[in-house]
Order: sequence, then structure tokens, then C-alpha cells
Amino acid sequence: MEKYTAKELQALAQQFRIDVMETLHEKGTGHWGGSSSVAELLTCLYFDRMNIRPDQPGWEDRDRLILSKGHASPMLYAVLEKRGYIPAGSLKGFRELNSDLQGHPCMNKTPGVEMSTGALGHGLSVGLGMSLMAERNENPFYTYVIVGEGCLNEGQSWEAIMAAAKFAPSRLVLLVDYNKVQLDGTSADIMPLDPLADKFRAFNWNVPSRSYNGHDVTSIRDSFEWLDQQEGGPSVIIFDTTKGKGASFMENDHKWHGAPIGDDHLAEAMPQLKTILAKWEDE
Repeated sequence: MEKYTAKELQALAQQFRIDVMETLHEKGTGHWGGSSSVAELLTCLYFDRMNIRPDQPGWEDRDRLILSKGHASPMLYAVLEKRGYIPAGSLKGFRELNSDLQGHPCMNKTPGVEMSTGALGHGLSVGLGMSLMAERNENPFYTYVIVGEGCLNEGQSWEAIMAAAKFAPSRLVLLVDYNKVQLDGTSADIMPLDPLADKFRAFNWNVPSRSYNGHDVTSIRDSFEWLDQQEGGPSVIIFDTTKGKGASFMENDHKWHGAPIGDDHLAEAMPQLKTILAKWEDE
């Protein structure tokens, strides 16, 4: 895999935000808030971390990524397109009739999608099954599962967390996009999760002594260094993120979970997004 510098990865993630913003504006549908908060994490996974072969999406020993918060599919598609899983220009077909790029990821339509997701809460259960299969068959791959608070509000997630602690697959990694805002309000108002790290410790997971900045590539890389030091599993990494990241009037506002992006919204957001991109490209 080509090695990218931290600022190159930051610029890639920001370009993905611009691509997603333009696509959602054109289509008049899709989820900006949760897509924007996971940009750097997906970029680091696909361009810096995971052992994958985009030209062989079914390669047996590939690392797996399950986007349990499937409504963030536009960001995943932007990353998959750039990484070579799907043809250039595919993102323009997002949510069109008969498109391979559904509103939520579909494993039967889109190369690189490991699990169809969207009904929040079942991603970790599937990831646990994948990681147990890997250990049984002596496959070396990691299984990464990205969740948000909506996923962790579901009882099935905690059943999977409990089961994972029992079976302890060493290469199951839960990545929490902790932006603290949900579809219709803040997580503190809907269903508080704090102290989240302590909850995972109580379930006997490997948990770092600190959280990480999910919008800082260097911090994300530091979290993976911590992960590589763990001798057993499962492991969880909590990333502090911002819903709607990159457009100031959209940040931390639940209304932008999935609201249509109008012409005025695009005109206000795009200069901010491009200014941030220029910052990373100029440094």
C-alpha cells in the first residue's frame, strides 16, 4: 500500500467531505451529520491501516470493515471509490433507482461492503461472528466495526459486547464514532452512555486509558499503535468526533443528521470545507 503522510490523509478526508456534501446536495437526500464525523477514521482505515486488495474484494485474508452506522454510507462510498473498489464517478449514482450505491450499504451490490447495515445495533454481532470464524480457520485478518451512539443504544450491541468478552477474539476491534448527537437530539438527552470507557472495562474489553481525536490523523494512528500492543481481545477505541464536522452551522446540530442540503446551505458550507482542505494541502 502507498504510504501517505498525515497531512495527505487529512487532505483526503477533507476532500471526501466535499465530495459527499456535493453529492447530498445534488440528490436532495442522505445523511451528512454522521458521514462527516467518520471521514478521518474511514480514510485512515482504508488508506493507512487495513490489509486489503481492492482488485480482489473477496480475498480470503482481507481485513473486514463493518459500518454498523450504515446511514454514513456516502462517506464509505467516497472512500471505496477513491481506493479502487468501485469505478470513478460512482458516487454520482448515490440513491438512484437500480444504483449499486444504496442509501445504506448492501453487501450484495457494492464491492468492498462486508455487511448490509442500517438497522442500528447488529453490526457488532456480525463482526463477532467473522472474527470467531477467522480464529477457527486460522485466518490472520482483523474485523473492524464502526458504531455510533445509536448502535450502542441497542440491546443487541450489549449482548454482543458481553459475548465478545466471553469468546475473546484477539482481532475484533470496535471503533466508536462518539459524536454525542443523534437523529433527534443529543445523546445526553436521549440515552446517556457515559462513562462509556468504564462500561467496556466492566465488560472485560481492552480499553485505552485515553480517548482519541477522531478528526486528527496522528491521534488515530496513535490509537492503532495502542491496538498493536494488545495481546488478547476484544478491543475498543473511542474517538471523540463532531457531528457535521467541517461546516460550522451544521456542527453538533441534530437537524443535520439527515436533512436535505439546499442551495443556500451548500453556498455557506462549501467555502468553509474548501478552506480547511487548502490548509492541509498548503502545509
